[in-house]
Amino acid sequence: MIGKLGKPLKRGTTTADDGSIVVDSARKASGGNGRARVAMTIAVFFAIYATIAGRLVYFGLKDIDDSGPPQSRVTASRPDILDRNGEVLATDIKTFSLYAEPRRIVDADEAIEKLATVLPDIDYEQAYRKLKSGAGFVWLRRQLTPKQQSEIFALGIPGVGFRSEKRRFYPSGSTSGYVVGLTNIDNKGISGMEKYLDDQGLTDLQSVGLATDMKPVRLSIDLRVQHVVHDEITAGMARYHAIAAGAVVLNIKTGEVLAMASVPDFDPNNPYNVEDKDRLNRMSAGLYEMGSTFKSFTTAMALDSGKVTMDTKLDATKPLRIAGQTIHDFHGKHRWLTIPEIFIYSSNIGSAREADVVGIDGHREFLHRLGILERMDTELPEVARPTEPKVWKKINSITIAFGHGVSTTPLQTAVGCAALMSGFLIEPTFLMRTPQEAMEVAKRVVKDSTVSAMRYVYRLNAVKGSGRKALVPGYRVGGKTGTAEKVVNGRYSHDKNFNAFVAAFPMDDPEYIVLTIADEPKAEKPGMGETAAWNAGVIAHNIIARSAAMLGVKPDFSHEDAATLVSYE
Repeated sequence: MIGKLGKPLKRGTTTADDGSIVVDSARKASGGNGRARVAMTIAVFFAIYATIAGRLVYFGLKDIDDSGPPQSRVTASRPDILDRNGEVLATDIKTFSLYAEPRRIVDADEAIEKLATVLPDIDYEQAYRKLKSGAGFVWLRRQLTPKQQSEIFALGIPGVGFRSEKRRFYPSGSTSGYVVGLTNIDNKGISGMEKYLDDQGLTDLQSVGLATDMKPVRLSIDLRVQHVVHDEITAGMARYHAIAAGAVVLNIKTGEVLAMASVPDFDPNNPYNVEDKDRLNRMSAGLYEMGSTFKSFTTAMALDSGKVTMDTKLDATKPLRIAGQTIHDFHGKHRWLTIPEIFIYSSNIGSAREADVVGIDGHREFLHRLGILERMDTELPEVARPTEPKVWKKINSITIAFGHGVSTTPLQTAVGCAALMSGFLIEPTFLMRTPQEAMEVAKRVVKDSTVSAMRYVYRLNAVKGSGRKALVPGYRVGGKTGTAEKVVNGRYSHDKNFNAFVAAFPMDDPEYIVLTIADEPKAEKPGMGETAAWNAGVIAHNIIARSAAMLGVKPDFSHEDAATLVSYE
């Protein structure tokens, strides 16, 4: 561009309408710098506020992570647990838990005073510390009742809210408490089959959110029979003034546990006393010297060894002295006894002679073969490990022959006796199992001839021996009593017994084992006995009489009197 003077104009200048020169470079420069400063200021403020927002989000999430469990874990579902007939033993129900956000609490004292009107047992000091902690999330009370939730909601306390959770409900209550088990406040299995489910990977599925709409778990338990067992042992414990009682019903052909209970017990819906020292599943987690029920194994061992037959006679004319101890018979016959007579008269001397015939190594091997001295392999977590002498001497073998000197669980004793009735050891299960599936895991432990002989002496003992009080007309019951003196302060007590009775039925082809126990029972009435026949035997009778039909066993009265004449060969 050329000005009036004919000289070129500098960049940044313009010519006015009258021809004068106007310089605008300074104006444009100052305007550009102003806009840049505004943009920079906005950017700085944006960065500051973004940083503040980011930190707020971080601390908010951090409070949730540190102070409260993730929602998915709190509300994790568990599968229903059913009995073999589809009856519900355990299921999830919806409940609400009370939480607080301390940072939003205006007046902690007022909030607690209001909550105390609905929750009078609230711990004031603990609640106060939580509400003044400044945390983002704290639990105040888990698993409220619907009424409590409604009343607290109506109080309108700022900073207090509710979280939906799952709670386990057990319709059968204490009836199947030890078998089904228990969950903790976070719905995690801590005992029984509930814990078994978690140990099988349920917890892992819950942690990744896959434990939804899971199929129900069906147990081998028959709730009808379970009720009978629980009812009879509860009544028996009271009737015989015992400190505890228990029973198990076992399917001989499949190893399925149809019912198992122990008292004292607990209600899993309100397990306030679950940790009391007398709350123990005595059938699988209790270790006892099983007394004369062990003579079942001693007699079977002697016969299976081939060193004796049913006609063999052993010397029971006088007490047996060994290693400074004297072995007596409770009701001695003071003569030579046949193998069946040793069994039905429950001769300690005769049983000791049987063990002596087999020998120490053979005796120990036989009990391990039947699983009596091994830790039982089953789903229930509460299983005790049997005890035995580190080194077996002759005196050990002699006393173990009649049930003293080793400790095992009542359930294992029942499983071992079931093996004598079938010839096969089948580990017990609390899940459903077919006979075909059972035979895939079964192990032959005694000969068929031994099985026939043991069926014979079981029935003979019920008809002519100590098992008569367990007889149930029509159901061909056989069995063996066991009265063991308990060890107190390292010595056998003469006034404290652990009594047991093992029954099998129907004896022509045994399908079920029923084993009952009574811990430190007393005579029901003056003049009555305190041995196993008078208490554990009667409990077994009642269980069989009430449950046999439920188990599908049809009564047969055609050969009640001829049962003892059936050949065992």
